[in-house]
Amino acid sequence: MKIQLNDLKKSYSSPDGTTQIHAVDGVSLEIPSNQIFGIIGKSGAGKSSLVRLISMMEHPDSGEVWYDDKRVDNLPEKELVLQRRRIGMIFQNFNLFSSRSAGQNIAYPMEICGVPKEKINARVDELLALVELSDRKDARISTLSGGQKQRIAIARALANNPDILFCDEATSALDPQTTKSILDLIRRIQSQMNLTVVMITHQMEVVRDACSQVAVINEGKVVEQGSVNDIFLNPKHSVTKDFLSHISSNARDAVFGSDGVSAAGTDSDNQFVRWSKEGGAYELGFPSDLQGAPVLSHLAKDFDIEFNIRAAGVQKLTDSSVGRMIIDFTGSDDEIEKAVECLKNKGLIVKKVAE
Repeated sequence: MKIQLNDLKKSYSSPDGTTQIHAVDGVSLEIPSNQIFGIIGKSGAGKSSLVRLISMMEHPDSGEVWYDDKRVDNLPEKELVLQRRRIGMIFQNFNLFSSRSAGQNIAYPMEICGVPKEKINARVDELLALVELSDRKDARISTLSGGQKQRIAIARALANNPDILFCDEATSALDPQTTKSILDLIRRIQSQMNLTVVMITHQMEVVRDACSQVAVINEGKVVEQGSVNDIFLNPKHSVTKDFLSHISSNARDAVFGSDGVSAAGTDSDNQFVRWSKEGGAYELGFPSDLQGAPVLSHLAKDFDIEFNIRAAGVQKLTDSSVGRMIIDFTGSDDEIEKAVECLKNKGLIVKKVAE
């Protein structure tokens, strides 16, 4: 199901009632059908307010929300309730009933919809198998790990066969290894069920590992959007660049440790290492098809320049990968200019980042 947002706006009064906070400020966005779409922003950027509007948990002050060819933000209450049943929601804190078993939590959405008991039991068993927790049907919620709780929450969100699945910071409370397993599960479910999945997050690693497209939110506005590959290869807005720089620094610390000493347990698919804090006048972005090409060697042969690599690494995305390199060139301005133009003609993204 495709989601179309047209000039959405939503304001709230400040706690003291003296000012209006524009949480969502004129957002227009198209979320394609049958993909995992990321909405990323820092705390207070407006992403959670936006998802409440998209999922019809709140009404916008103005603007429109469309699901395929049906406008849904102005539905009468009875129709709104029925439409909401076609939506699944996953939250950071799981929102499970501690008084119910795992299986009973999954059954709850079907019970309130009046589904016959025999169908509920069959569906619960099917969903427990899907999230790989068939042996935990009768387990109390208090006995489950964080990752298991989120798997039960995912199963519950899928109980009524939704068209859209919203994941609001669904992995923020989980450790990195569990996060990876949950993202793998969501990708598998999306593929099997042809769902439209909207992931709201402040973690660029989640966007990298799960999403195909992303919108960056800041101060209630969409400041950048596009395919994850394009955003990682050629970020334009300062907020996006800041998110990516934190991935780079985290990867560097994972490889060498925060004190610069080599550390074990690295993710070899996502390493960006800077071994020199000095220099770095140019940043090069390598698409997947150019990451194995001897581009710089050819450059040194064809032009009267030398190069010094200050940092390099590869980010593995959902369907591809992008390479990044920080580099200095030595030579005349004319030769460097011709070399940079040559790199661009070969398909690299080249940016001058320092004088």
